[in-house]
Amino acid sequence: MPDRALSFGVMAEAYERFRPGYPAELVDLVVTYAGRPIPSALEIGAGTGKATRLFARQGVAGTATEPDGAMLAELRKHVPASVRTVQAAFEDVRPGPRYGRRYGLVYAAAALHWTDPEGRWARVASLLEPGGVFASFGGPVRPADPAVEEVVRAARAPFLESDEIPSPDGTPPGYDVQWPGTELQRSAWFTGVRQAVIDRRLTMSAGDYIGHLSTVSAYLVLPASAREQVFRRISQVLPERVEIAADITAHLARRRYEP
Repeated sequence: MPDRALSFGVMAEAYERFRPGYPAELVDLVVTYAGRPIPSALEIGAGTGKATRLFARQGVAGTATEPDGAMLAELRKHVPASVRTVQAAFEDVRPGPRYGRRYGLVYAAAALHWTDPEGRWARVASLLEPGGVFASFGGPVRPADPAVEEVVRAARAPFLESDEIPSPDGTPPGYDVQWPGTELQRSAWFTGVRQAVIDRRLTMSAGDYIGHLSTVSAYLVLPASAREQVFRRISQVLPERVEIAADITAHLARRRYEP
């Protein structure tokens, strides 16, 4: 999925405008799981900083990394001075003076699936203090009404079978533990794997929902003419106001003291 992973920068301002942020319960979930103060944090693929600023407001700032320059520039408009920002892909982040030695928390907000699976968990573990916490969270944004979801699917079908990202390890949607929890459970580096869901319902105008879709990688990699057609078709079937299901699935794990 490299093309999709690198597709967001052209829509950085739209990403900031139309992508939902994160609720305060998310920080509470992570801090409660940690069970102790989090002295430092590293964020993987911070985007425009929607999670970054939430954690910073709760006193968890640290370093935000983002490989795309346009996304990072947008992030810098919105985060407090307490957040250190670095343009870097996760694969290029190494413990050391530039990024910090070790962190109490490493987290990824709707970004982990873009990272290289080769050596992913050893790399995360190398950035964490023993006993430190890893957190990954995100989830699809879709119409909450099944009838609306179906007409959107039908409108999209000539261009895209699905606009979601498949599970990186092939875990079926109905399985009790979803990715990356499945991989964390198998990793020798982590223990105490937990999955939690924060239920969330939002309401968007039809125009804002199309704006949200304009930031989704499946649409971004379509040819411009096809993208215009699919958005026009979806616009024609949407109600004026769209109730949105935007549940957040979070995975938490603790770095073992000894792998």
